[in-house]
Amino acid sequence: MFDDIKILAVDDDNFNLQIIQAMLEGVSSTIYTALDGQQALDLLEATPGIDIVLLDLQMPVMDGFETLQRIKLNFRLMKIPVIVVTADQQEVTKVLGLGANDFLAKPFNPEELRLRVMNHVRNKRYQDLISNMNVVLEQKVAEKTAALQAALSLSQEAEYEICLRLGRAAEFRDMETGMHTRRISEMSKTLALLAGLSEEQAELLRFASPLHDVGKIGIPDRILLKPGKLDDTEMQIMKLHTTIGGRILSDGERFHSLEAGRIVALQHHEKWDGSGYPAGLQGEAIHIFARIVMITDIFDALASDRPYKKAFPIEKILTIMEEGSGIFFDPRLLQLFLDNLQQFIAIRDRLKDQQDEVDPLLELLTIT
Repeated sequence: MFDDIKILAVDDDNFNLQIIQAMLEGVSSTIYTALDGQQALDLLEATPGIDIVLLDLQMPVMDGFETLQRIKLNFRLMKIPVIVVTADQQEVTKVLGLGANDFLAKPFNPEELRLRVMNHVRNKRYQDLISNMNVVLEQKVAEKTAALQAALSLSQEAEYEICLRLGRAAEFRDMETGMHTRRISEMSKTLALLAGLSEEQAELLRFASPLHDVGKIGIPDRILLKPGKLDDTEMQIMKLHTTIGGRILSDGERFHSLEAGRIVALQHHEKWDGSGYPAGLQGEAIHIFARIVMITDIFDALASDRPYKKAFPIEKILTIMEEGSGIFFDPRLLQLFLDNLQQFIAIRDRLKDQQDEVDPLLELLTIT
């Protein structure tokens, strides 16, 4: 049934080994022999693929009891079936307790020996086959899991890029610089983590924050691009960018980044003291995502050159923001931001605007 069965016979009597070899002549096998337990263990370590061990108990150097125990405690050898060959029936219980798979009483019947050997080899081969199949299946599962994770990662990257580019589309109309959305995104995630939000929630805000001004797409150019101060009517129209952004991103509850973006777009001009818009929300009634984005957005705006102003020095920025604590800003979040200011400055330094690329476009649009 099986080709080239590897059998190890262990006995200190060469005559007994010869008898075993003769009895197994009808079995397609390679028979290895050892005269004591130590030889047997050395041979098992050096010869992969041994299918079964026929083990005598009374031997010099290392007896069968210790040999059996060492085989069954060895992770690489423990699955090899061991048939103990003994003339003492009183030893059977002991060797079975040590992990022997079977026993044969001396003198043994040749046919019984062959049948017991074949039965145990058959079981071992089937177990080996199942183990190999499990290894293959685990490898396939690991490969599929890795492929799914790669696909998920790519999908998340694509989702983030879409959020960034949609945010940049709105900013381009507002004459903002190109890296503003990236800076807001990274700074908002950093502040979220400092505030104790989970990595998952902070990453969600990283995706959502670039969408904060997407509603400016719906604001007329005569207002959005007006170089001077807006009058009261124009300001009321400008404020609509929050509700327009909320409408653009509505009905996207299945997509967490869009739903979070809707909240940010709708609430990022709400003020801590309740004087903001569009709903006049106050304190913690304002979603923490929007409270975070208000801080990072205003900081980046104050620290950046715009067509209508130069960047403020850091001292003036800090003064303006500190004066807004408890009015514009959540005091706790603002203090976290100020206490960790160097992290946010590092983000700005890492994501600087590419002025050489942006300025000609801005100049052309301004002339037009």
